[in-house]
Amino acid sequence: MFDKHPRGVLLLGVLGVSVSAILVRYSQAPSVITAVYRLGWTVLLLLPMVLTRFRAELLRVKGRDVALCALSGLCLALHFLTWFESLKWTGVAVSTVLVSTEVIFTALGFALFLKGRIPPLGVWAILLAFGGSALLAVAGGGGGGQLYGNILALAAAIFVSLYTLIGKIQRGHLSTTIYTFLTYVFCFLALLVMAAGSGTPLVGYGGREWLIGLGLAVLCTLMGHSLFSWCLKYLSPAYVSAAKLCEPVFSGALAVPLFGEIPAPLQLLGAVLVLGAVLLYTKAEKDAE
Repeated sequence: MFDKHPRGVLLLGVLGVSVSAILVRYSQAPSVITAVYRLGWTVLLLLPMVLTRFRAELLRVKGRDVALCALSGLCLALHFLTWFESLKWTGVAVSTVLVSTEVIFTALGFALFLKGRIPPLGVWAILLAFGGSALLAVAGGGGGGQLYGNILALAAAIFVSLYTLIGKIQRGHLSTTIYTFLTYVFCFLALLVMAAGSGTPLVGYGGREWLIGLGLAVLCTLMGHSLFSWCLKYLSPAYVSAAKLCEPVFSGALAVPLFGEIPAPLQLLGAVLVLGAVLLYTKAEKDAE
């Protein structure tokens, strides 16, 4: 049923990840711990299904697929670490917008390495999206748009674009559940190594942080990233990344009543440009079908 409406599923995924920046802002634990809790909960929630309904497929997974999932998990871990940290230094709107420039890197990687084709109108949509994102970043935000936080957000965009491109390869022959489970397991392990390497204790932050991690796991990972991975079987990675550009609009709107981050007129204009770019890209891919 859902395979007939991949764009609707993609919208649900965007709504799910839009809560991520808000929950991370509420967290008072180190960034790596917030990420560890998020992925720990995610793996735990997926484990019963994997060991029952998908056990046979899991046992058939080849070594090459394990290696690619490990690489995908590492990229996702680095994405979470850099993005969560960026939210401590810059505003929600600015950080999420810069992370959403993933579409630029994903589209380029799709065309250069996966022999994908971006429709001419889609190129203009990407440029428009980049312009809207840049306008939002220049306009600043409640957190001040400090350079360090912006650089971290940009690095997070590069890492998540690599994760998206690997997902496009793997989703051609692996189910969403097995691909995401293996990726999340390796992501969790990578984050544990990062925490140990930095000497950051894994516990002692209170029950509130465990609940934030659970919320991130359910709303943002299972109902966000996992839905994106599912959509990669039916939609191009460039289109999936372009749709994610709606995230800063939704996150920025939530940040207004919660954190008092009132968007400036230039930010509102940037948000309109981003949404318009997504609609334009949608039209470009439909026309190309």
